[in-house]
Amino acid sequence: MPRHHSIPAEDALALTPIAITRSCFKDKFGVPRQPGLTRYARADLIIQPPYGREDAFRGLETASHLWLIFQFHEAVRAEWRPVVRPPRLGGNEKMGVFASRSPFRPNSLGLSVVRNEGVVRKDGQLVLQISDHDLIDGTPILDIKPYLPFADSVPGASLGWAETGPAERLNVVFLAEAESQLARLPPEQYPDLKHLITDVVSYDPRPSFRRGRDEERIYGAHLYDLNVRFQFINDHSHKRVEVLTVC
Repeated sequence: MPRHHSIPAEDALALTPIAITRSCFKDKFGVPRQPGLTRYARADLIIQPPYGREDAFRGLETASHLWLIFQFHEAVRAEWRPVVRPPRLGGNEKMGVFASRSPFRPNSLGLSVVRNEGVVRKDGQLVLQISDHDLIDGTPILDIKPYLPFADSVPGASLGWAETGPAERLNVVFLAEAESQLARLPPEQYPDLKHLITDVVSYDPRPSFRRGRDEERIYGAHLYDLNVRFQFINDHSHKRVEVLTVC
């Protein structure tokens, strides 16, 4: 009878990225806290050798959405903590790390549902195009799976402390200089940029402890190769976000 050899634990845990993300989000500030909060976020997943073969993606074109397993590469730490402070709870209440979706986890792994925009060749490399994502530039993709609507959507599922979507979105106003700068940008290089900016700032990307404070502070978010500068205005009668410049 043939012997079945077990795989050493250290080898089983050696993960090789399938793809590297080229994202419209260049750093963590401004990235949606969950996927699907903006349909205008686009990214290219650059498939890495030896996985850049069309055969490996045969049939994926029929999937509208995909599961991505990835590494929070900017959140890797030598030590982990059993509790975190989810932004959804105001950043003050502690929750067990395994009851949260915090990036600060023992293995730094993330899971997101994204929209499949198709596989293409760019400069000789196989590229999986996605949208509706929450990945920053450089994110390593460890696995790609099709989203199965009949199995992955659970009617009546509940969590208890995050049952609904984010709080009401803020009104966004583009000042004249920002509008002028947007008009000069090539739309093929920056697709749906104004809609993307609107989604990013309307959900208030500030840390919870800064909301309602430092209202005169000007914030910046890096989208593509641009720095979007904006300010939160609270005059009691009309809370809004003003986009100052896009350059």
